[in-house]
Amino acid sequence: MRVNDRHVSFYYQDDKEYGEINIEPHKTALLIIDMQNFFAKRTPSEQLDAAALKEQTRWEPFYQTVDDVVIPNNQRILTHFRKMNMEVIFARITCLKESGRDRSLVQKESGFNNLYLPIGDKQGEIIDELTPQKDEIVVMKTTDSALTGTNLRLILRNMEIDTVIVTGLFTDQCVSCSVRSLADESFRVYLVEDACMAATQEIQNHELEILNNIYCHVINTEELFEALEKAN
Repeated sequence: MRVNDRHVSFYYQDDKEYGEINIEPHKTALLIIDMQNFFAKRTPSEQLDAAALKEQTRWEPFYQTVDDVVIPNNQRILTHFRKMNMEVIFARITCLKESGRDRSLVQKESGFNNLYLPIGDKQGEIIDELTPQKDEIVVMKTTDSALTGTNLRLILRNMEIDTVIVTGLFTDQCVSCSVRSLADESFRVYLVEDACMAATQEIQNHELEILNNIYCHVINTEELFEALEKAN
């Protein structure tokens, strides 16, 4: 079953069964994944050597999309959820030991996924535009999946949440792993395509096509608001 005609993979090209975006506000939570300074913000150029500056420049289209689309839509969604008194949860990559020993193996190895974001490090904090408010849950993880590395599963079950709206970074990594884990645990999942992003638009589109209609339904911010309006 699909809820729209975007990001339809080979598996669902001939599936003509359509359904509604079903949201019950008191059973729904917003999960904002890894919207942290380290991922979403540029490092001031004067702090970078030539090689690092070149690499950051390579990422400029990503940062531009995050600035112009992802952050504003997350702000809009967050504001909407807060006005409706709906549950908001943040997930962030953070190691608990200063040594970083508690990180998962992939975060210890060399390359892009080598991450060291200890508690108290400004780089690991949620960006100012989305600062969590009092009574909003923040789970810390050293894994890609927000479920595997935290007690989020238990939190959601205890709050009787059965539907999760997912946003954040990166679509093909922590977002994807979290969506898949949620689906495996029988949560209904909606991924907001214009409130998440991968490193490139090509990777973004590819991952959305993989996830859509199997692990989640990919929707946009306006479709989410329409569904919330109907449910309210």
